[in-house]
Amino acid sequence: MVAVSGGADSMVLLHLLNSLAPKNNWRLSVAHFNHQLRGRASKADEHLVRRTAKKLHLPFFVGRADVMSVATRSKISIEMAARHLRHAFFARAARRHKIRTLALAHHADDQVELFFLRLLRGTGGTGIAGMVSLGTSAADSNLSLARPLLGFGKSDLVGFAESVGITFREDKSNRSSDHLRNRIRNELMPLLKEHYQPGLNAALLRLMEIIGAESAVAEDLARKWLENNRALGRTRSAKRFSSLNIAVQRKVLQQQLIKLGIIPDFGLVEALRESVEKWTSVSLGLSIARDLTGMLSLRRSNPLHFKANELKLTLSNRAGGATFAGRKFRWSIKKSLGFKGFLPPQSMTEFFDADKIGSKIILRHWRAGDRFQPIGMPSPVKLQDLFVNLKIPAARRRELVLATNQKGDIFWVESLRIADPFKLTPGTRRQLSWQWSSVA
Repeated sequence: MVAVSGGADSMVLLHLLNSLAPKNNWRLSVAHFNHQLRGRASKADEHLVRRTAKKLHLPFFVGRADVMSVATRSKISIEMAARHLRHAFFARAARRHKIRTLALAHHADDQVELFFLRLLRGTGGTGIAGMVSLGTSAADSNLSLARPLLGFGKSDLVGFAESVGITFREDKSNRSSDHLRNRIRNELMPLLKEHYQPGLNAALLRLMEIIGAESAVAEDLARKWLENNRALGRTRSAKRFSSLNIAVQRKVLQQQLIKLGIIPDFGLVEALRESVEKWTSVSLGLSIARDLTGMLSLRRSNPLHFKANELKLTLSNRAGGATFAGRKFRWSIKKSLGFKGFLPPQSMTEFFDADKIGSKIILRHWRAGDRFQPIGMPSPVKLQDLFVNLKIPAARRRELVLATNQKGDIFWVESLRIADPFKLTPGTRRQLSWQWSSVA
């Protein structure tokens, strides 16, 4: 089954495979997925592919979905929704018609774009290595994927199509800067080629091949180590895990996490690799730890819930007070006496720019997704990450009180530094003194 969008790449692939089919005894079919993202243009793409399949006397399968609606409803990117829906359709069509192999028209330029996408989003050696010529569909492990055009550039394929008269349609949305992949293709890569490395594609493809081969070695060593570990027993292999190369240690943990159905992000892998018998939370009520032998164990517990109570306050007067969650709060607003660069530390007291905070604030507890920018940091980070770095126990995190302005921006968290956007500056006109203490 050949996945055909109507663009130059897939139309060339279809014609090439069709010309090779008789001597290889291949039985081809054509599959097209209409993403319904470009109105009449999407319908025209489908019409071209359908007409071409009919001309070549090949079976034609079509799938359609409102990708935009699915992306919005699922709160994921349009590109991710499109890929998921497209491959799910291909897998269904392959099962229905008992097809074992899906041919895709990815080419060398796609590989280079994928390199930058994964580099910018963060990935490991396997991700940097990019796509493989022969693989397995993520939507169906019984469906093989073939990418015969990975050795050719986009210009090669367009030139070939034009030289032999293959009709194709250009997706004008590829020129848009709305998507990161398009910005990489249309802005970043031309800049790098013009000013830094004319042979960018060749250099990156070579790098991807090298990293991919080395990553595959580490994957294989980790797989064999796990097999031997299970056969020998944990006690005999305890010393061996610590003596493994760091790259192999990471792969050992990654493979176990994947088998457990847990996303093996770098932070989690490093936390497990560097600590023995230390439980790390991976989701609500689920923790994981590594023993001396490198083997992982799961522990389930009653989930700790976020506290929803809150108190809204108005700082309309120059001074006031309130009680919330077992704490007493006192505040006063005064004219700024001038910025001295620092203020002497006072127990349970902080100072803020009153005008930046505003007259209405909310006292509450930590909630999922909260972000906070401690003084001295260039941008906000997840409170969850700060709590982990500071080794604040999970139960204690939910007891701490924080304060936000009316917009929901956090300016104070109990036991943490104040928020950078609300600090005193040379331009501060009114100063908020904020005090708290435990209720006796």
